[in-house]
Amino acid sequence: MNTSTAAPSPSAWKQGIKDSLPLLGAYIPIAISFGLISIQSGFGVLETILISTFIYAGASQFLFVAMVASGSPLWLVVIMTLLINARHMLYAPNITAYLGNDKRWIPLMHGLTDQIFALSLTILPKLAKEDRMGWYTSAALLAWFSWIAGTAVGAIAGDELTQRWPLINDVLPFALPALFLVLVVPRCNSRMWSVALASSAALALVVKLLGYPNVAIPLAAIAGALVFYALKPRLTPPDVQPTGEKQ
Repeated sequence: MNTSTAAPSPSAWKQGIKDSLPLLGAYIPIAISFGLISIQSGFGVLETILISTFIYAGASQFLFVAMVASGSPLWLVVIMTLLINARHMLYAPNITAYLGNDKRWIPLMHGLTDQIFALSLTILPKLAKEDRMGWYTSAALLAWFSWIAGTAVGAIAGDELTQRWPLINDVLPFALPALFLVLVVPRCNSRMWSVALASSAALALVVKLLGYPNVAIPLAAIAGALVFYALKPRLTPPDVQPTGEKQ
């Protein structure tokens, strides 16, 4: 029997929703911020919601709206959006390795955000093969719908919210960094991960302080990966198999 296409248990769907619920604490505020900025840039409510529905790419959406509003040529807008999202070419193969030959993952990759990717790498190896698709589907859909809902709130009522509670303008910029911090900290459970993450953070800070903020994150990511794989042969016992794979 091919377990990769077996029906997932209902508990897998529920667990996916439960595990992705904390993401909403950052997704919704950031989506509200995007909805508000999109309306202020001249987009309509429906256009703004459609951007979050079909582009669904966080930072790329803010860039898309800013470039279109400034009159940038369409070809440049498309190229810049694709460049920012090029990291998904690395994300998807890592996730599909856990989903087997089940072709349902192809349309579901639309829901593969940075946060869902990080969560999937932590949770999927621990699940039975037949439950992985159900878990990923429910987690990704909840995150997607929350992003769309937050965008709609920002587009329809964003101005009123910020006027009534001005503190929102100060809080929103911290939502995404806080979310990434929550996802990264649990990974610091070994010397290998701790050193790799610390080196990435330190390099990003140094490069930014030197005046090159646009290359800080890519360089830090590459350095962190190199440190991780350099330490892996030394710190991983040869007789230990990957966590979560059931024989």
